[in-house]
Amino acid sequence: MIRSLFFAAFLLSNFHFLAQHTKIDFTQYNLKNGLKVILHENHKTPIVAVSVMYHVGAKNENPERTGFAHFFEHLLFEGSENIDRGEFFKYIENAGGKNNANTTNDRTFYYEILPSNQLELGLWLESERMMHAKIDTIGVETQNEVVKEEKRLRIDNQPYGSFLAEMNKRAFQVHPYKWTTIGEMEHLDAATLTEFMDFYHKFYVPENAILSIAGDIDIPATKKLIEAYFGPIQNGKEKIEPITIEEPPLEAEIRDTIYDEIQLPGVMMAYRIPEEGSDDFYAIELMSMVLSDGESSRLNKKCVEASQSAMYVGSFPFPCEDPGLSFVFGIVNSEVNPDKLESEINEEFKRLQTELISEKELTKVRNMLENDFLGNFNSMVGIAENLANYEMYFGDANLINTELDRYLKVTKEDIQRVAKKYFKPSNRVVLYYLPKAG
Repeated sequence: MIRSLFFAAFLLSNFHFLAQHTKIDFTQYNLKNGLKVILHENHKTPIVAVSVMYHVGAKNENPERTGFAHFFEHLLFEGSENIDRGEFFKYIENAGGKNNANTTNDRTFYYEILPSNQLELGLWLESERMMHAKIDTIGVETQNEVVKEEKRLRIDNQPYGSFLAEMNKRAFQVHPYKWTTIGEMEHLDAATLTEFMDFYHKFYVPENAILSIAGDIDIPATKKLIEAYFGPIQNGKEKIEPITIEEPPLEAEIRDTIYDEIQLPGVMMAYRIPEEGSDDFYAIELMSMVLSDGESSRLNKKCVEASQSAMYVGSFPFPCEDPGLSFVFGIVNSEVNPDKLESEINEEFKRLQTELISEKELTKVRNMLENDFLGNFNSMVGIAENLANYEMYFGDANLINTELDRYLKVTKEDIQRVAKKYFKPSNRVVLYYLPKAG
């Protein structure tokens, strides 16, 4: 037992040392057509992650055509002029690899994980996606049904599944964060083929993308392949204007009740917070970890273990390129009034505002962060994605090596300050989810 405790203490004390000495080396340059390229050479395993991140997400959509960015996440697997419909996945599977994509409010990310001797395959597939993807009526109709089924499974038929949509449309009035990435199915149904093609030609262009590759590669040889596959791609014809809409302050609490097909009530809160990368965002993230990360977190100890008012309660900020939201999500135990859970959550925010967190709590969340950062370095696709994220959002891919220091600079006083500044009733939306039968 003593040996186990000593080993655990040794690991925790060395997380910071390891994080400081785990440096991600990379090469960065631009092609003549504006495509940004980031390469990380790593020979630990014979695999390579090929990824392309496009600076287009839900916030870039026409308010009458929401869901386009997420729709394209699916549509651009349909094939191209040189890839038959349904063949994209077969190429990956036959090579012994895997691939996927995801969309957020701010960007769309595609990647392949392949044996390193299949690097050229990944480059060809992604260049085909960027150069001349197949956008036709058959593909649009096929993927429209896929997206509808995804919405039914993940939102419509999921308990509390409408949570984000209901929060966003109340927390934002003018900024495009007011709709979710899945969008409105009616907008996709009403869109014409020309509108889909226009969206593709505007946003899926080299100057709006980052090609990030990590793994068992030779950088000079990789550069030659990249030039061969991506160099001939032409620039877009339409200028992409940045989103400059600023959401005015809430100024007063918004409350509402949602009746849903659920068994247990829910208490949901959303607080308006600054954008990812700001000093306050780092403090908010650590504050949320104090509240809800792990069994020893404040909300779990108070609401789940001590009072048993909730079967689950968590707090998490949603990282966004523009000012966004930090959420609290609680499921009330049977026979417990939702008011009780809300009151207990409010008490914990009040404690954060009036008392400094303990040194033990600060050390714990710092160790957890360092552990998470080290975990990101174990995955080639994680490295590729983080390099692209830092470059796209902040213009500095090297933040992959320095951002942890920004978290570690957060003090107990910083956490108290952001708790006072942002986590107050006048800056939030509160929703009670109640069973329809009740």
